[in-house]
Amino acid sequence: MLWFRILTPVRLNLRHRLRVESVHKDGATTGTRTVTGDSVQTRWGPVQVRITVEDGKLTDVTAVVHPTENPRDQQIDSYAVPRLRAEALQVQSADIDTVSGATCTSEGYRRSLQSALDASGG
Repeated sequence: MLWFRILTPVRLNLRHRLRVESVHKDGATTGTRTVTGDSVQTRWGPVQVRITVEDGKLTDVTAVVHPTENPRDQQIDSYAVPRLRAEALQVQSADIDTVSGATCTSEGYRRSLQSALDASGG
């Protein structure tokens, strides 16, 4: 038997979409969930990621906050953040390697990613 659980409130305003997640009798869930991880303070500034999980699979990771205060931060994160994202999507976990030259960003990314995965149940 399949049950449905409403994840967001139903409103008459058409700008809001009704998100439905199916819940199987064994408790497993399917559907799409978007979760923002904890903001992790690093030496060079905070790092925070948002993930999307579809049917139990990590389908997107976005760095919503990362160090960008100076040109060097921007240079480092321009190559580190895409590499961290690609590896997270490939391995489907927060067990990702540190990007050389971006140790602090990598650690913050990994910790924020793990908190988002924990919160998503994924």
